[in-house]
Amino acid sequence: MHEPQTDQELVEAIRGGDSSAFEELYLRHRDWAFRVALRFTHDDNLAMDAVQEAFLYLHRKGRGLRLTARFTTFLYPVVRHESQRQMRRARRGNPVSIDTAAPRVLWDQRDEIGEDVLEHLARALAALPDTQREVVLMATADGMTHGEIAVALQIPLGTVKSRLHAAMKALRSDARLASFFD
Repeated sequence: MHEPQTDQELVEAIRGGDSSAFEELYLRHRDWAFRVALRFTHDDNLAMDAVQEAFLYLHRKGRGLRLTARFTTFLYPVVRHESQRQMRRARRGNPVSIDTAAPRVLWDQRDEIGEDVLEHLARALAALPDTQREVVLMATADGMTHGEIAVALQIPLGTVKSRLHAAMKALRSDARLASFFD
């Protein structure tokens, strides 16, 4: 049995014309990309469309695809852009109800942490400015480093750190949430 290929090896295989490598990369990262898209769209269908469009964009790059960071760091801004594009398209057609009260990325943990705490956490996250909420979720839900967040958002590392610091200070000031953000 052979070791699974790294993302970098898969990208190199894609550059060489191996379509199965693209499928492997897609299968490996589609669920993560869906969770990211869902944070922006709050709608399963729009999130799925955003993921498909993001991977279609990458597929079109084909031999021109170059990976200079972790694949998720590269993929995040593409999914973000496509999610925002799907939201704009939906607003032009049929308005979409945006549920800002419950971050769906935490819903699977409701039995462990309790729905009342989950709802309290959702409200606290929703109360943060968008820029702060985004870096908190990238760091906590996506496990991205400060440097990866800076690259993905194309902002200075210091900006990431200050946004994260301000967000954590606000979240830790709530006694019910302090343990989530130690």
